Amino acid sequence: MVFCTFRVKNILGPKVYSDVPDGGWGWVVGVAFFLVEVFTYGVIKSFGIFLNDLMNEFEETNSRVSWIISICVFVMTFTAPLSTVMSNRFGFQLVVMLGGFLISVGTISSAFTTSIYQMYITIGIVAGLGYCLTFLPTVTILSQYFSRRRSLVTSMASTGESFAIFAFAPAFTALKAHIGWRYTMMVIGTLQGTVIVCGALLRPIVIRQKETEQLATVEKEAKDTPSKAGFRCSGSSEDSGVQSIDDLELGPQADALQGEGVHSKTPPSDQAKETKEAKPKLLDLTVLKEGSFVCYSAFGLFATLAFFAPQLYVVELSASLGVEREKAAYMLSAMAISEIFGRLSVGWVMSGVRIRKIFILLGCVVLLCAVLVVFTLVQGFTGLVVCCVLYGFLLGSVASTHIPLLAEDDVVGIKRMPLAVGVYVCIQSFAGLGGPPLGGVLVDITKNYSAAFYSCAAGMGLGAIFLGLVHPAKSCHFCSTTAPQTQQNNLNNYLPGKDTPEEFLEVDIPENGQ
Repeated sequence: MVFCTFRVKNILGPKVYSDVPDGGWGWVVGVAFFLVEVFTYGVIKSFGIFLNDLMNEFEETNSRVSWIISICVFVMTFTAPLSTVMSNRFGFQLVVMLGGFLISVGTISSAFTTSIYQMYITIGIVAGLGYCLTFLPTVTILSQYFSRRRSLVTSMASTGESFAIFAFAPAFTALKAHIGWRYTMMVIGTLQGTVIVCGALLRPIVIRQKETEQLATVEKEAKDTPSKAGFRCSGSSEDSGVQSIDDLELGPQADALQGEGVHSKTPPSDQAKETKEAKPKLLDLTVLKEGSFVCYSAFGLFATLAFFAPQLYVVELSASLGVEREKAAYMLSAMAISEIFGRLSVGWVMSGVRIRKIFILLGCVVLLCAVLVVFTLVQGFTGLVVCCVLYGFLLGSVASTHIPLLAEDDVVGIKRMPLAVGVYVCIQSFAGLGGPPLGGVLVDITKNYSAAFYSCAAGMGLGAIFLGLVHPAKSCHFCSTTAPQTQQNNLNNYLPGKDTPEEFLEVDIPENGQ
């Protein structure tokens, strides 16, 4: 029994590195994130193939059936802080596995529903909560395994969503024609159980930074004061996903770390004092006091207004401009194909050029705003296809990078990302829920589908303004409520003589030292 327990901890327990590996087990985590994208966003965006079946089965309108996905997306994003709290309390593995279980149960149980209201619960609430518990923890821990290649790997892994749309739409349509929509939902729910396996592969990362010659000095100093910074881990419950090994003695990964041969130098008496005095921080609301994070959240809020409406209205816009409906349907395909290339290209660019990544994102947002305006000016099939290709390419660039860029020092940094990402996505949820209805209201008032694209362009333009303010807000120390002396004390927690990777710094000290 003990041997089996040790084997499980050795296979699924933390991975110990002397520095950010920029690979290693991170490649397995990348594959896991790809599959999570396939069975979360891929399934959500393919759900439209069931709309007619549900309307006929329950004798409901298109609007009432569409609320299934609206509720699902809102629950998935609004409950993001819950995902953050649970991840930092229980670890990424357990939370993602629980999320995979909820997704599978919610989808399978929808096959037995007898009314649309029951599907609001099974798909909207149960599966929606499961989607929330799987996506954010996976992208967070993937960001911790990579530094230089972070943008490239996350962009590549995020293409799972786009590939899933191509594969699932025809496959589920054919399957539905043979066995019906109810059995097809059961098949989908069973396949989504793969997310549970993906969750088990999210092994926490432990960064061991002490040099051999420093161990004696640290052990000597431990007699007077507890050792503070020797090891850091993404395992669990400090104020971020990256923390000291001393804190992990109190967390869910303590036993697994002992199996890796990592031991704390803090005396038992001092550990007991720390246990009483320091309670783990599960959610970092202090980021709302930082100007850089507030500006970045405002960008996410307004930019999200343009993430959904164009896909909903591009076919109707094309038809209103004289394009045949059969040809207008190809607009969505053009968007999806170019989105894949956009996700891959922006990752390659951000990994290869020496320029602040947030400036690259700003350029994509500005161009995306311009393309949304051009949508309303072009005429004919060719012009609309060109706009769809450009929109899909730029949308893929923005969608695959805006969450991972929270790990950059211009925003909150890798150390605080696990606690800040939930707050960021929660703020976005309101725009995701209100964006499509806002476009619909404008279309009803103006009787012109171009109005929806103007509203999207306005939202994206406001997002670009706030995104441009992120770096100045971070650079100016007076824009942050963290005092310079407090910042210096935070840096003193790290060992002298050892360069700390930039991605793990909690704060950013201005060059003038103030």
